[in-house]
Amino acid sequence: MTLAVTMPRPLPTHARLSRPGHTIIFAVLATALGIATLSQRAQAQMSGEILSRNELRVCADPNDLPFSNDKSEGYENKTAALIGEALKLPVRFVYFPHVIGFVRNTLRTRSCDLIMGTVAGDDVVQTTTPYYYSEYVAVWPADKDFAFAGFDDPRLESMRIGIISATPPSDLLIRHELMAHAKPYALTVDTRYDAPAHEMIEDLVSGKIDLALLWGPIAGYYIKRDALRLKLAAIPNEPGAPRMDYHIAMGVRANEPDWRRQINAAIQKRQSEITAILRDYGVPLLDERGRLIDPP
Repeated sequence: MTLAVTMPRPLPTHARLSRPGHTIIFAVLATALGIATLSQRAQAQMSGEILSRNELRVCADPNDLPFSNDKSEGYENKTAALIGEALKLPVRFVYFPHVIGFVRNTLRTRSCDLIMGTVAGDDVVQTTTPYYYSEYVAVWPADKDFAFAGFDDPRLESMRIGIISATPPSDLLIRHELMAHAKPYALTVDTRYDAPAHEMIEDLVSGKIDLALLWGPIAGYYIKRDALRLKLAAIPNEPGAPRMDYHIAMGVRANEPDWRRQINAAIQKRQSEITAILRDYGVPLLDERGRLIDPP
């Protein structure tokens, strides 16, 4: 069973969920055995570990497809369900808009215990084993006599290029003196009201822009969902520039190593099914050499 809770605003301190502990049934258990149990509990609390869990509480955005929504239609919703099955725990989503403060108002308030998608090695949270590898892509109409291979192509100088502001491809546009040809779309929005990446894809289809640069899982999702006649290609890395490719993992609190190990084991157990979900959503996947698997 999957449940959902929507958090429209940050939780106050008094609303934070406490960690469950053990109940002492008989006072006479304040013996050496009882003292040992309390000592173990104290050590666990100092490390930040939660002693018992009866559900998998997942931090998620209520309106951010293809990742998640409050109808459990995103690939992170479905991936969380697999993790819950592997852990033999029911899944409960705790929803909060994925804006600045998302981690602070979800994972760090202990209202939920797992973030489904974050860059492996992120220093904001402790990350798990990566469960997919993708990258930023260039997208263009399939009927155009064009194929993207890099930013040295002189044809780009006559194109209108869509870009999500302050994302890694922005640096490449600046490096290749193409920013004057760019149409920027907002990076930080309230996903309940705005979807700039979807707007960019719509502008590409309607001819308002000629080329779109965006995160591959978003591009692949809309292309597949709406059967759009668009092509995509991986944006190659360039020396000295931000990376275009990223391993994506799950995020937990830094002081819960045992919980991280449990999630890692669940990912390993269900990896083939997770990959099948990603493929079903059109997510462009890379092999370990950074090459697109089954490129369009």
